[in-house]
Amino acid sequence: MVAAFAITQTIGYGTLYYAFAVLLHPIAAGLHTSAAVVTGAFTTAILTQAAAAIPVGRWLDRHGGRALMTTGTILGAGMLVAWSQARTVGQLYLIFAGLGAAMAMTLYEAATSVLVSWFDATRRPAAILGMIVVAGFASTIFMPLTGGLTERYGWRTTLLILATVYASVAVPLHVLVVRRPPATSHSSRRHATTNRRIVIRAAVRDSRFWWLTVAFVAHAAAMTTMTVHLVGYLVSRGHPATFAATVAGLLGVLSVTGRLLLTATGRRLRLHRVVAAIFALQAAAALSLPALAGTRLGAIIAVTGFGLGFGISSLATPQLLADRYGTTAYASIAGTLAAFVTLAKATAPLAAAGLLVAHGGYRTVMTAVGAACLTGAAGILTRARTTPRATSDVPA
Repeated sequence: MVAAFAITQTIGYGTLYYAFAVLLHPIAAGLHTSAAVVTGAFTTAILTQAAAAIPVGRWLDRHGGRALMTTGTILGAGMLVAWSQARTVGQLYLIFAGLGAAMAMTLYEAATSVLVSWFDATRRPAAILGMIVVAGFASTIFMPLTGGLTERYGWRTTLLILATVYASVAVPLHVLVVRRPPATSHSSRRHATTNRRIVIRAAVRDSRFWWLTVAFVAHAAAMTTMTVHLVGYLVSRGHPATFAATVAGLLGVLSVTGRLLLTATGRRLRLHRVVAAIFALQAAAALSLPALAGTRLGAIIAVTGFGLGFGISSLATPQLLADRYGTTAYASIAGTLAAFVTLAKATAPLAAAGLLVAHGGYRTVMTAVGAACLTGAAGILTRARTTPRATSDVPA
């Protein structure tokens, strides 16, 4: 199952998510519109993904992932085909709404929920790590691949090729490999349904959950902002575009390094302390970037410090939630958190662009990124110090 998800997540992110950045300008030219208008379609997809996160989580808790993830893969491949035939901006936006639903049904949150329900606490971190370390190379594989296909065949044919690859690999794997833990009796399932409702109700009343939400929403806003604006910032500091893009590309590789670091240190130290320390390191890197980015070495040092925390949320979130609330209602609780996090991913780059226009420079944007990382660290630590409510509904 871990191997299957490593493959399907790599292809899923490569085709449904990262291909957009490569196809943005060719699509804008093909539809005779601006890149900003086409970017709005992708924002629509992210907002739809956020809206679908909670119902998707509830379905996963009740029915497991096989039917949902298989259907989402078929939907995603279908939307890639529809995208290749889009002739108007209106059609593009409708297609991307469907694409967002497919992303909610098939990408990390859904796959992680399946792994959390299947593996026990001792094996779970390694299982999730195995999936996300491989999938962390999705951009490294699919962005150059998409670019090469586009140069040779054009963006419409490229999307058809990507749809074929995604459907032919991910649909069989999701059908044949994804499964739920061994079936229990009818009475046990009824008890689990009742217990699930209690746990969900307890979680949304638990201040620790909301501090965790604050932490990961702030961190997601910082990560997305840096992803979108780092190249432009480095170019504004006088670096060539090729150097800026290469340095920004380090973020993907460093995300894998950070995940491995978190796993290694998490065996000896409390997880929340390691996560908070990495968030604080990212804050220091972002705040020091204006002073360091004037030179190539300085830019590399700052981006390296920031990149070490780039992918740790996808590993830390399931561990923190499962340790606190168990696995009975994990997907529903994680879906609630994912809805807020995904919304932050959709809106943070736009807010950063507003800061850029209002202040006429990137320094304020980098300060905001650093402040968001500090907020994330504070949220994690506050979550750890908060005393649980004195109620039987709250899990241990």
